[in-house]
Amino acid sequence: MTEFPTIWFLRHGQTTWNAVRRVQGQLESDLTELGRAQAGQQADLIAPILKAHKPHCLVSPLRRAQQTAAIALGGHPMVSDARLAEAQAGVFQGMTMDEIDARYPEIYGANPKALDLFCAAPEGEGYAAFEARVRAVLESLDGPTVMVGHGLWGQVLRGLICGLSHAETAALLNLQGCVYELKDGRERVLQVE
Repeated sequence: MTEFPTIWFLRHGQTTWNAVRRVQGQLESDLTELGRAQAGQQADLIAPILKAHKPHCLVSPLRRAQQTAAIALGGHPMVSDARLAEAQAGVFQGMTMDEIDARYPEIYGANPKALDLFCAAPEGEGYAAFEARVRAVLESLDGPTVMVGHGLWGQVLRGLICGLSHAETAALLNLQGCVYELKDGRERVLQVE
């Protein structure tokens, strides 16, 4: 297994579209009040890490990740990296899960996990390209790094680091308001008590 530097991954807080099960992909929506509170929880968790390790901080350019980072990183220097954007979900972007089920029942029925569904979207990025994009970020790291990004992006990241199969990666939880510490091929979830 490839060795990577320690990574602390933060998924953005809840958005207005998350709240109604609308697929965002690379489209924009803002954090809800709960989402801002979740970013505040992440700030409490990541502050001592930022102080002790002085990691690089990479953030998706999408607004929900930028809003989360502004709260969670408390002014710590950060760099926007387009490679951290969420999976491009083609025609599914902007649709609710119920709309996808109604319009594309075969695709929806064959892909019960969000990662597989988004990557099966007509005109979407597809899994191979998405995984290659995440892997390229991983391989470019030269030291401890905080990343602020998206749920599916984080699943692929965590799966690559932990050596998981595709099915295991697709089954990972996508918690908000926590920090995923990825070190020595293992994942530890840091949460506010």
